Amino acid sequence: MSKKIIGIDLGGTSIKFAILTQEGEIQEKWSIKTNVLDEGSHIVPDIIESIQHKLSTHGLTKDDFVGIGMGSPGVVDSQAGTVIGAYNLDWKELQPVKEQIESALEIPFFIDNDANVAALGEQWVGAGENNPNVVFMTLGTGVGGGVVADGRLLHGVAGAAGELGHITVDFDAPIACTCGKKGCLETVASATGIVNLTRRYAEEYAGQAQLKKMIDDGQEVTAKDVFDLAKEGDDLALIVYKNFSRYLGIACANIASVLNPAYIVIGGGVSAAGDFLLKGLQETYDANTFPQIRTSTKLSLANLGNDAGVIGAASLVLK
Repeated sequence: MSKKIIGIDLGGTSIKFAILTQEGEIQEKWSIKTNVLDEGSHIVPDIIESIQHKLSTHGLTKDDFVGIGMGSPGVVDSQAGTVIGAYNLDWKELQPVKEQIESALEIPFFIDNDANVAALGEQWVGAGENNPNVVFMTLGTGVGGGVVADGRLLHGVAGAAGELGHITVDFDAPIACTCGKKGCLETVASATGIVNLTRRYAEEYAGQAQLKKMIDDGQEVTAKDVFDLAKEGDDLALIVYKNFSRYLGIACANIASVLNPAYIVIGGGVSAAGDFLLKGLQETYDANTFPQIRTSTKLSLANLGNDAGVIGAASLVLK
């Protein structure tokens, strides 16, 4: 029997686990709640205990596994196997994750940033079709990403490569970003950014659009609301959609011109808008790329969903 891999996707709410084949096929999944009490000191012991329990119930030993891979929020030193500054886990101090897990389980352990790991998942068995050159962009509450070039994750000199959400795209009415500067992609293309755009264009809009009425009535408006109304032809929603597509398309065109990957894969909650999102994005992208880029770098929607994290984490073991 060929050896298996354990993939772990560590999040602020839950910790997802999977046992996978070396081809990236998930054989079993489970999850536990993330206990962030006491400065996150229970997290690693809980991970160890959960894996020990799973191995025990399945009659498996350390010799059945090639390794364990994990994606974590925060600043990850993949060589040292440490994490610091993962504030949603309350990890303010340096966490020697690799040392703790390897000493307890005696299985080789590998770790990287969660966005990087999701990029590896989509590159390996997802929309990237195992091409060695793939950029992954996740549009959620913020905008994250990861860059795989010639089969390797790019980390950069300070570990900040792939921070796609902080590409400056908005020079019209730039909004302050949590990073400290203004006009970041995150402020106009994340779920929060789409709401920012809605409020901006609602102030200038004088028509009778449903979206305008919702804003004026003080209703809670989400990115999903905007896309749903845009699909129905709502005037204001279409203005927001057009400008969202413009900002995201320009960012993708710039990424493609610098890196020329085979695919720029769009994932995260906002990508649930599907082909409608891709259509507007493609138009801007095509208008802002030169022919060699336009014909070789394709835009694609992520297709692994919540499994990208555990699959990408498993791939760290093989890399």
